[in-house]
Amino acid sequence: MKLIVMVPCYNEEQTLPLVINSIPRKIKGIDQVETMIIDDGSKDKTVEVAKQLKVDHIILHSSNKGLARTFETGLEACLRLGADIIVNTDGDNQYPQADIPRLVEPILSGQAEMVIADRQTSQIKHFSPLKKFLQNFGSWVVRVLSGVKVPDAVSGFRAYSREAAQQLHIVTDFSYVIETIIQASKKKIAITSVPVNTNPKTRESRLFDSMWGHVKKSGSTIVRVFAMYEPLKTFTFLAVFMLLPGLFLGVRFLYFYFVNGSGAGHLQSLILSAVLIIVGFQVFLIGLIADLIAGNRKMMEKMMRREK
Repeated sequence: MKLIVMVPCYNEEQTLPLVINSIPRKIKGIDQVETMIIDDGSKDKTVEVAKQLKVDHIILHSSNKGLARTFETGLEACLRLGADIIVNTDGDNQYPQADIPRLVEPILSGQAEMVIADRQTSQIKHFSPLKKFLQNFGSWVVRVLSGVKVPDAVSGFRAYSREAAQQLHIVTDFSYVIETIIQASKKKIAITSVPVNTNPKTRESRLFDSMWGHVKKSGSTIVRVFAMYEPLKTFTFLAVFMLLPGLFLGVRFLYFYFVNGSGAGHLQSLILSAVLIIVGFQVFLIGLIADLIAGNRKMMEKMMRREK
């Protein structure tokens, strides 16, 4: 049983030693523990520090491609190197590497294929009340859309079985955390969570410039991924949103026409009703086409899984 702990890095020369040195090298049920960094075009000495720390595998991006692409690169490299279990952690030492054995235990015991660390954000002192609220609200939205009970949807401290990693395909360019949960739920990958305590803050997040920027990007990611995996539901909802007002206005016109004997003065309602019904029907047809495309995508993903 081979475990690879991968660390996406961008200018992490100061904190990388804290991460690598705290990764346990002996874990019950694991025969071999290896480390990997994926350097996303760092401008500092991250790579040199990784070599000094004797990191087993160093993967390089020639330019900064972002967290999602870096995670994808790491996942593919781990599979190529024969990893049976993959643990992803951050290079800023936010997560307690000593909890890696607890993180992989549900996979070793066959209880889950994907394990997400629950940082218990309500207890993190350096998180502002607004950030705690947004984190909890975002996790609630992901739980509703995915149907999976994940307390901390944006936690990057995760473990994946080889089987689960082979089925994940990153589409977004922002962050993989939300996308992989929704993907996993739609592919019936068993997910569970393990509570952990975070380490003291070492630096500000580099993933987003502001809290609202993060909310906007996360929101667009949720909508995009859900629409990809549930296109018929998404477009049917939009179609109903237009059809119902259109039908209401149409019935309203008919009421005045038959009760008063004339629809004069209500032609605007009739015209708007016709427009809403036509557009709503077209949106529903788009949903049917998108659902057919989604079926084709599933076939392609099966082929990609076999290739991996």
